[in-house]
Amino acid sequence: MPEPLDMLSLLAAGSSADRRVAWHDGKAVCYAEWIARVSAWRALLRRTAGQAFALYIDDAVEFAAALFGAWHAGRIIYLPGDKLPGTCAALRRTVDGFLGEFAPEWQPLAPLPENATLDTDEFHSLDPDFIGLVLYTSGSTGAPQAIAKKLSQMAAEVATLEAEFGALVGAADIVATVSQQHIYGLLFKILWPLAAGRAVYAKSFSFLEELAAAERDHVLVSSPAHLKRLTENPAWTVAARRLRAVFSSGGPLPFEVARETERVLGLMPIEVYGSSETGGVAWRRQRTADAAWAPFPSVRWRIDRTDGVLEVGSPNLPDENWFQTADRAEPAAGGFVLRGRVDRIVKVEGKRISLDAIESQLAASPLVAEARVLPLAGRRERIAAFVVPSADGRLKLAETGKLAMNRLLRAALGRSVEAVGLPRVWRYLDALPVNAQGKTTHAELAALLDGAPPRLTLPRERLLERDRQRAVFELTAPRELLYFDGHFPGAPILPGVVQVDWVISYGRQCFDLPAVFRGIHQLKFQRVITPEMPVTLELIHDTADSSL
Repeated sequence: MPEPLDMLSLLAAGSSADRRVAWHDGKAVCYAEWIARVSAWRALLRRTAGQAFALYIDDAVEFAAALFGAWHAGRIIYLPGDKLPGTCAALRRTVDGFLGEFAPEWQPLAPLPENATLDTDEFHSLDPDFIGLVLYTSGSTGAPQAIAKKLSQMAAEVATLEAEFGALVGAADIVATVSQQHIYGLLFKILWPLAAGRAVYAKSFSFLEELAAAERDHVLVSSPAHLKRLTENPAWTVAARRLRAVFSSGGPLPFEVARETERVLGLMPIEVYGSSETGGVAWRRQRTADAAWAPFPSVRWRIDRTDGVLEVGSPNLPDENWFQTADRAEPAAGGFVLRGRVDRIVKVEGKRISLDAIESQLAASPLVAEARVLPLAGRRERIAAFVVPSADGRLKLAETGKLAMNRLLRAALGRSVEAVGLPRVWRYLDALPVNAQGKTTHAELAALLDGAPPRLTLPRERLLERDRQRAVFELTAPRELLYFDGHFPGAPILPGVVQVDWVISYGRQCFDLPAVFRGIHQLKFQRVITPEMPVTLELIHDTADSSL
């Protein structure tokens, strides 16, 4: 039996200078280059006062260098899931500084390339009892909870992943659509590949179509939010030939999505179940609907007899005590099946969103008297908000209209709630509905959505110029526009097909055009259009050749 993978001795053991650690913009990054960046970060932090630092870097290679540089400098890393102003303000009360890509107001630190020459000490094995990492997650009360991790906990997870999946993955490169700012991405995209000697792609893939560019065997580390958006594409045939495995985490994968992924990519995804608190707990491949989760060999589990909640024990936890999850479960052949959560944390596009936190922040607004939110079921998750306006809120609603009110409340939430968790559906009520027991239930609120009006499909417009053959408009795509849904989570942009449709629509509105639109020539989209971004549409109608 091979020796377990030892993440703690990764730098102490060393490696050949030319071993490929990563791919960056198509070029290989060798171990010598990466270790120089680790040394630069270690040198910087050794010279910087303070023990705890927040880290946020999108580039996986630089992130890994900063993380290991901090640990070898004896510094604790706090790992926020985002860079929102509210998140940074909360971190400021805990950490001594910020590292990487935070806004200038937080004075983030980063070493210059030449700093590596200032630190030539050898690397030693890391202390397994050192609490080197603090993750944040949402608690059942809605307040973010800090979760401290000993390095031994992270090392145990890495060893478990290699023992369970190492033979399957082989020497494949690691391609990811998820961020390393969360424990799943941190393990699968950073710690496990580095410890096992597998090369990672420095940049996350925004679109799965980018897989077609991978020239070597690779593993896809993804999430339900991305796998739900697999579409027919000839590129998959090429990509699938090089694909060794598909991993998914961040929420259970719907059975139909798992089967569609297998049809399109040729592999049934391996789903990993766990949390920031517990680490990895179990895994499955959904050969049948509602397939059971198989616990990792190192994980103990049981189901609480009182409320049916899953409890676990493992080396991924800080001690040997049982940890009670917020997931209901039932025993099944080979493991257990999950039966929903008992708290008010929901997964939206793979992100943990606290419904309580959204409600409390809405209630804090002077425009709001009461508020309730609930998740809407469907292929793509959304949050609906039900708001009883205050007296000031009713005046504002009457003066500016619903869309403006939506934007005000979304802006208030935007400092602390990630974009995917902002409510997409809004209802303004005289009072919250109650049942016979005087409680506002999910069913009472959901009933208010029946017969809901259609979502916005047109921009706000302002006519700037108009004559017989020319028209100029200023158009603004509102945040509530239907076409921003899922295109793309966290970074909405207006689809090109919608832009073309609007051009045709405004052309017909302004000019007498033939009934059939026959074609488009030399079309190229030069810039993305984002929510609330004013753009100019200029239309010229050439009557001689009947073109727009």
